[in-house]
Amino acid sequence: MLNISNNKISKYIDITTFKSGKEIFTKQYHKRFKKFLLFFTFILIVILFLPWTQNITSKGSVTTLKPNHRPQTLQSQIPGRIEEWFIQEGDYVKKGDTILRISEIKSNYFDAKLSERTGNQLNAKASSVIAYQNKTQAYKNQIIALKQERKLKLAQAQNKLMQAYLKVKSDSIDLEAVKIKTTIAKTQYKRTVTLQKEGLKATKDVEEKRAKLQEANAKLISQKNKLLTTENNVINAKLTISTLKATYNDKLAKAQSNVFTAQSSAFNSEAQVSKLESSLANYKKRESLLFVTAPQDGYINKAIISGIGETFKEGEKLVSIMPANYDLAVEMYVKPIDLPLIHIGEKVRVQFDGWPAIIFSGWPNVSYGTYGAKVIAIENYISSNGKYRVLLTQDKEYEPWPKAVRIGSGARSIALLENVPIWYELWRQINSFPPNFYQPKNKKQAETKNKK
Repeated sequence: MLNISNNKISKYIDITTFKSGKEIFTKQYHKRFKKFLLFFTFILIVILFLPWTQNITSKGSVTTLKPNHRPQTLQSQIPGRIEEWFIQEGDYVKKGDTILRISEIKSNYFDAKLSERTGNQLNAKASSVIAYQNKTQAYKNQIIALKQERKLKLAQAQNKLMQAYLKVKSDSIDLEAVKIKTTIAKTQYKRTVTLQKEGLKATKDVEEKRAKLQEANAKLISQKNKLLTTENNVINAKLTISTLKATYNDKLAKAQSNVFTAQSSAFNSEAQVSKLESSLANYKKRESLLFVTAPQDGYINKAIISGIGETFKEGEKLVSIMPANYDLAVEMYVKPIDLPLIHIGEKVRVQFDGWPAIIFSGWPNVSYGTYGAKVIAIENYISSNGKYRVLLTQDKEYEPWPKAVRIGSGARSIALLENVPIWYELWRQINSFPPNFYQPKNKKQAETKNKK
């Protein structure tokens, strides 16, 4: 039976005629196993030709869509000392609610009535500005009066000069008349002397003519003196006009200098008023900074500086707050070799930490526990980890993301690319080739239109 011996009994006896021989030697073994192998091989070949969605997987974390929705810390713009807390960790606060009160630690601001005293200084300086403005106006009125007075004085002096000119003209005419009379008297005298020598005139007539001649000469000298006096009056009138102009120019220059001095003082006071106004506004603003308030609705996460009486510098973190209203997003990091395959609007599947999921990366439709997302932003500069940051937001075409997801929790993203056969994907993975260069249909259509 075991065919151990070289002397085989099958040479002498037909074993298949026996019942046991028929049962053993006529039965075909592994028939079902062969069928199973054939069926498995067929199924495997079919599977190799099934479609497989190429993808890019990466790990990331949950964040917010807008920067102002992310957790933030509150700082004080001024250094101070903590005096009183109005909240505790975990409290919900509304925008404008007071979180803590601080006090000043700089000696320049210890005065409790600093704003009031600065306001009094401001009022005094403002009154000083008004006084200087009034003084400037008074000097301007004085200038107007001086100009009017100069105009009248000069008109008066011009009239006197004109009178002097007319007097000179009148005296000139009188001088000419006296000269003519003197010439006539001289001629008459000579004629009388001649006639006296001839005996036709008496000595008395000669003496009368001589007296008249002397009288005419005296009048001539007097008239010349009078003309010189009137000419001197013309010179004096001109000198008076020149003196008036110089005097009033000096007075006007002095008054104008006083105007400029008053204006300069007014401008200086206005500058001090502006400086005091700025100081007063700064003091009032600083007083409002003594209360740290919530910038938006949210929850108090942690008090970073907690003790009463602790001092801090300006810009130092005091408390952490988490906004109450936010839009979730996921940030994923992709390798530089995969970056050309990522496009704005690309479909992505996301799995959140803490939510059970059954994932078939190549068959997203049969996966369970993943949520739809799409790419909305791609960073243009590489991150410190050597990868590019991609921001994902919820895809409204699919089921909404879980409400219990917290910012900062982990997430795993699967960016869906082109559909290829499974055998091609296996061949690509074995050879460590990158996924096919993928362009979304919308982008291809847009490029085609641009070419046309």
